[in-house]
Amino acid sequence: MGVSLYYTARRATPLTDAERASVGQVADTFNANAPFSDEEEGLYLYDDLEPGKVLDGSTKMPFEEDRVVPSLAHWLAAVTALRNVVPDADWTLTLDDLEIEWDDQNGYHLPGLG
Repeated sequence: MGVSLYYTARRATPLTDAERASVGQVADTFNANAPFSDEEEGLYLYDDLEPGKVLDGSTKMPFEEDRVVPSLAHWLAAVTALRNVVPDADWTLTLDDLEIEWDDQNGYHLPGLG
């Protein structure tokens, strides 16, 4: 059984063209620079969004123990970058059922992750 990050941004107004382009650039950059990009899932942004959602996606974490920490640190930084592109939305980030809180100084991170 795998573990995944799930991220959602909600707001009343849809993404602007500039925000959409920036979201795409963040996804492309982080996917291309992932620690195990040739073998792992990257930022997967859903196309079919429910009303009120401007961004919704998931990223499956690797099964291999030695890959989990570098992958998780990378994808938390990626979602932090996405949130910085759309800062006025109501964001939710979970690692399966565990909610990961936003920190205004450090973005999304988990204590002791490195």
